[in-house]
Amino acid sequence: MKKIKGRMDESILVCVYYGPNGERLIRRGHKLANMLDCPLYVLTVDPLPYDEFDAEKSGYIERWEELCEELDVEEFIIRDNEKRSSARAIAEVVHHHNITQIIIGQSPQKRWEEITKGSFSSALQREMTFVDIHIVSIDRTIKSPEGTSYEKGVRAFLQKDGESYRLGFTRSNKNLYEGIFYKEIGTDFNNGVFKFINKDGKTCQLHVTDDKITGAIKEEPNVVKK
Repeated sequence: MKKIKGRMDESILVCVYYGPNGERLIRRGHKLANMLDCPLYVLTVDPLPYDEFDAEKSGYIERWEELCEELDVEEFIIRDNEKRSSARAIAEVVHHHNITQIIIGQSPQKRWEEITKGSFSSALQREMTFVDIHIVSIDRTIKSPEGTSYEKGVRAFLQKDGESYRLGFTRSNKNLYEGIFYKEIGTDFNNGVFKFINKDGKTCQLHVTDDKITGAIKEEPNVVKK
């Protein structure tokens, strides 16, 4: 049985989307809800129907549901198969649950997009009134199991360079594979990890140092043998 909240004139909605920052936003909303002693709701919106979610999306949903149960969240809401804009879907939930405060995440890169496209928070404000919107800066980096931090991945190519192999960032007839390069945080050189799918359909990972392929290969492909 859920604990009755002390204040019912305030209620908080956390809006999450797929990625490693959803849990952080939920915990931020939980702290604020505890301070105000008010109900907390968590919402995710997706244009796809629930039964078409891939394994990664389903994994995030399961984790958020567990976290909401752990934190005694009032309700975890999924708006799947949503054909309206996210802002309109959120506005409907806000109206139905008498939400007074919303928490959303925003990466630093998105602030540049606001100049030409307008911000998501502005779209929300056009759909509703008398609601406070909290924007939490989210981390766009990726951490490996070993704790190494990487920047958001960019498209790259694996090229043969004499007897060795190196990374390239432009299309060329020398390219063997196309993949994603994750650069280590805190380095001015191209050090990091390159991931691609080989001819057998296996995902392979290569370590990169100064553009050159180094170290062992996970899920050994048909090429690039040391």
